[in-house]
Amino acid sequence: MARIVVLGGGGGVGGVAARALATAEEVTQLVVADSRLDAARSTIGSLPEGTAATACEVDAASPESLAAVLAGADVALNCVGPFYRFGPPVLRAAIEAGVNYVDVCDDLAPTRVMLELHAEAERRGVSCLVGMGNSPGLANVLVKLCADQLLESVDEVDIFHIHGGEESEGPAVIKHRIQAMIDPVPLFLDGEMIEVQQLGPDGEAHTQQVDFPGVGSSPVYPYPHPETITLPQHIPGLRHATNKGAIFPLSYFALTQEMVRVGACTTSPIEVNGASVIPIEFSVAHILSRRAELLKQAGVQGAAGCLKVIVRGLNAGERQSFTFSLSSRSSGAGEGTGIPAAAGAVMMALGQVAGPGVLPPEAAVSPLPLLMRALKMADALGAGVGESTKIEITREDAQGHLTQIPLPF
Repeated sequence: MARIVVLGGGGGVGGVAARALATAEEVTQLVVADSRLDAARSTIGSLPEGTAATACEVDAASPESLAAVLAGADVALNCVGPFYRFGPPVLRAAIEAGVNYVDVCDDLAPTRVMLELHAEAERRGVSCLVGMGNSPGLANVLVKLCADQLLESVDEVDIFHIHGGEESEGPAVIKHRIQAMIDPVPLFLDGEMIEVQQLGPDGEAHTQQVDFPGVGSSPVYPYPHPETITLPQHIPGLRHATNKGAIFPLSYFALTQEMVRVGACTTSPIEVNGASVIPIEFSVAHILSRRAELLKQAGVQGAAGCLKVIVRGLNAGERQSFTFSLSSRSSGAGEGTGIPAAAGAVMMALGQVAGPGVLPPEAAVSPLPLLMRALKMADALGAGVGESTKIEITREDAQGHLTQIPLPF
């Protein structure tokens, strides 16, 4: 019996999360909150008939507005981006309200800030699960699964991700992508943390080509996602952790990279023909204006995505690795992020998440229950394991022999 508030429930990720939550019998009341009331109502309209759900307007920048929406909630699921702006203040509002919290934050800087709120959340008895999306989220859970059940020890993790072709992208998505190209990227190599720039020579040295089942081969670039800073803290013996990704088509991704390279993504206003222009706002508008054309030129037809996680370690003294590939030719970032977030929110409501405090997925949730709940939700939404969506698990032994592993184990 849970009342769950989905903040940003009118967006691409929040809308999917709300629809996934509506499939869970444990959720008896759903509140879809968004800065755009019409978008929240649109999400409500997409829910199954008879769902106990209400739409409301919320200003994520206003503590008073957040407090009003969170009053009486069991869990707040935060899907409001960009997280470098809204992550920490929304988390603080949930802690102040005494409401357990889940989010899909994949921004490194705000994740660090939110993890620093651990002691305050613990003192107030509030459980907070940060980064419960795809990467981070499912990626962390798969690593934890290996550490708990498949390997005696884990020492290396490589996380790769790609998506593209979604029906639409908003300015917050582009700004997040730009921020990933500007911020230093932490890589955990040989037991030491280093930082590179995605678009710098040091970042190029770590760019590699990866084959993504269901999507194809693509270069992937160092990404400032939080797994590289949280996994070494919670997986004993880990000495290597990287996160790399890309967006397809590459021409669209390259346009964003080029706008960053030429310095057109700064936030200080400049004067253009007597008008004050903020470069990043122009760049975001320009990138979005070219999107449809570039997707058409590349022959992209519909959304797709793939998360590939490679975990290496020892079993009985033998070197082994497990490769997880979660791919879809029918859904993209919304489903890949919103469904695991919804699964995490239900587990939070049921008291199946560690706490109190602020914790990443690998420290807070049991892997198999989370995975099985997410798969059940995906099936209920028609985005489950079928012809267009695949989960492949491969074990490689020290001799290079490959074995397909089914789920559940």
